[in-house]
Amino acid sequence: MGTTPNRWGPVGCDMETVFVPIAVAIIAGPLAVILQRFRKENAQQHAEGRVLLRNVSHKVDKIGTKIDEHIGWHKGKEE
Repeated sequence: MGTTPNRWGPVGCDMETVFVPIAVAIIAGPLAVILQRFRKENAQQHAEGRVLLRNVSHKVDKIGTKIDEHIGWHKGKEE
């Protein structure tokens, strides 16, 4: 029991096997492009956030050093 070929493919081949992959490609292709764009923007924003966090970290360290020195000054006055 075989299939008889015609210009659209083998007879007995249902249309779902042809049109479902095409529909998926039509929908998923542009969606993948859009998601890739968002991904690039997200990576740039994360890079900017890391730079800002590094700056905040340096400032917090400076303030911590100043507070430690100030506490030391108070302890020196008590003695």
